[in-house]
Parts: sequence; C-alpha cells; structure tokens
Amino acid sequence: MARPLTVLGIESSCDDTAAAVVRGHDVLASVVYGQTALHADFGGVVPEVAARAHAEKLDHCVEDALTAAGLHLADLDAIAVTAGPGLIGGVLSGVMCAKGLAAATGLPLIGVNHLAGHALTPRLTDQVAYPYLMLLVSGGHCQFLIVAGPDKYCRLGGTIDDAPGEAFDKTARILGLSQPGGPAVETAGTGGDPRAFDLPRPLLNQPGCDMSFSGLKTAMLRARDAVVTAKGGLTRQDQADLSASFQAAIADVLVEKTRRALAIYLAMKPAHPCFAIAGGVAANQVIRARLMQLCAGLDTDFAAPPLALCTDNAAMIAYAGAELLALGQRDDLTLSARPRWPLDKTAAPMLGSGKKGAKA
Repeated sequence: MARPLTVLGIESSCDDTAAAVVRGHDVLASVVYGQTALHADFGGVVPEVAARAHAEKLDHCVEDALTAAGLHLADLDAIAVTAGPGLIGGVLSGVMCAKGLAAATGLPLIGVNHLAGHALTPRLTDQVAYPYLMLLVSGGHCQFLIVAGPDKYCRLGGTIDDAPGEAFDKTARILGLSQPGGPAVETAGTGGDPRAFDLPRPLLNQPGCDMSFSGLKTAMLRARDAVVTAKGGLTRQDQADLSASFQAAIADVLVEKTRRALAIYLAMKPAHPCFAIAGGVAANQVIRARLMQLCAGLDTDFAAPPLALCTDNAAMIAYAGAELLALGQRDDLTLSARPRWPLDKTAAPMLGSGKKGAKA
C-alpha cells in the first residue's frame, strides 16, 4: 500500500491567510490568520487591504503550520496553493509564495481551485465515495455539484446573483449586528420567531436548481424600515424575529432546491448515496439540521465537515492537491492566479459576482 502523501496547503483567496499540513486524511496542522479587524470599519472586505495583509502574513503562517506539524520543508511531498477563483490580489500573493517555496525546494507545485477544496472536504473528513452530491454554500458561492472525481464536476444549479453568505452579511448590517454576519444573524435568531415576517422565497416557483438571494436582501431592508417607522427603532426582539425569519427563508430555499438536486443525483443510482455540504454557511446549525432531516427521509447519507473546515482554510487545499497529485497533475512556475475558474467547464457561466470573489 502506497504511503500517504504529506502536502503543504496555502489559501489566500479572500480575507483569511491560511496554511496547513495534511498527510493522507490526517490534518497535522491548520493555521488561519483572520482579517476581520482590518475590514471592520468598511462593512466588507477591501481587496487591497486583504492582499497586503496576505503578503505580510503568508510566510509566518507557513512557518507556524510546519512548526505545529513538527515537520520541515524537506518532509513534504508537494506544495498546493489556491490559484483561483477569488480576489486576485490575495490569490496572487498565495501563488507567489508557493512558487518561491517550490523553486527553493524542488517540490511539486499544484494549483488548486478554491471551490474544489471545499467540494473535496467531505473526502478528507468522511472518506465519502464518488460520486456524491455537494452543496457548496459560502460568502461568494452557492452551487450544487455532482462530484465524480477530484477533477470531475457536474453543476446542477447555483445562485444567479448573490450568495447566501453575502445575504447574511448584508442582513447583519441592516439589523445593526456584528460581522461576519452569518454567526451574528444565527445567534440573534435563536430567540426569534421565524414566522414573524413574511419574507419571499425566491425562485421556488421556477423549475430547476438555480437560486437567487438578492431580492431577499431588499425584502429584509424594507421589513426593517417598516418596523423602524412604526416603532421608532429596533428592539432586541425585533432583531431576533427579523433574523429568525430571514434564516428560515434561506433554509426553505436551500432545502427545496436540494430536494430537486437530490432527485437528479439519485436517479443516477449511486452505489453509496451521499449528500455533502461545505463552505462558510454550512456552519449554520439551523440549515444543517433541515438538510440532515431531508436526507434522512430520502435514505441518503449526510456529510458535513467540522465547523473549522467549513470556512476558508488550507487543509482542504492541501488535501485537494494530494488527490490531484495522485492523478499525475502538477504545475510549473508559469502557474497563474485566476479570478474566475469554473469547476464544471461545460456549464454556462453563472451570473453576477459575490463580495468574496467572482462566481464560477
């Protein structure tokens, strides 16, 4: 039996600088430097600020990951790096760091699609068998993928405008909650009534698996303004009810669209049916519980990574790099940073661009 590969992963596609060391299915070290404080005053991620922070922190992040793993560069089999899609300045910072390490050590270099990192995370954490259905749902992306291999993806649908994570962040700003918006809205909604406000469920009256969340943000703004006009401001209970109602609307859309995607996937009669979820919004416990219930009713396994591997991290990049290296893929020093990089190259491009990177 071949020994498992030991791979250093580097991730810098948005506002998290990350490095990790993965050996087989074991995460030996995973280090993430967040940038929340740097962007707090701007209400969102500022690309130039993010890129500069990546350039300053990447070498320290890599060093910390190797130290935590108890390894040296000479102990590695390869270096994997996010080469897109994402904010181009951040992606470029990571690619240049990885190129320098590869040039200095002679180690193989593998450029990894950030979305593939998320999509393959269930393979890292749960050893899920191909093919499986993946809902990749985050701040910049939302799409259903049938994952048939480390480089084989079929997109069944996705958001035609904003991603759910972006809608969560905008809702948090509307309600005066902290950033990042996902955890803040989830926490606020714990004590709220999900039926207090009648918010839209976009595209549920349309066939297929495509989604839309832009109009839901507008509806939230109008609902808040109506409360402020009637009461002169928002109470904590108003925040809770609005948060819970918004979260219920997102969950209803994701559950129904997942039901449709599962129908297509299960018609393929996979030997081991499995639905997996990954990306930052996968950390939402309400959404997870609803999707788990759906899968249980369809006799389909449900897989979700630990919360630390839902958001951007380098362990997923290292693992994806290992799978691609096992297929014989490697890049040279001409590897380029890419702002757009679709996983399913045969599908029509998705419309729009989320705040955390261009859609693919």
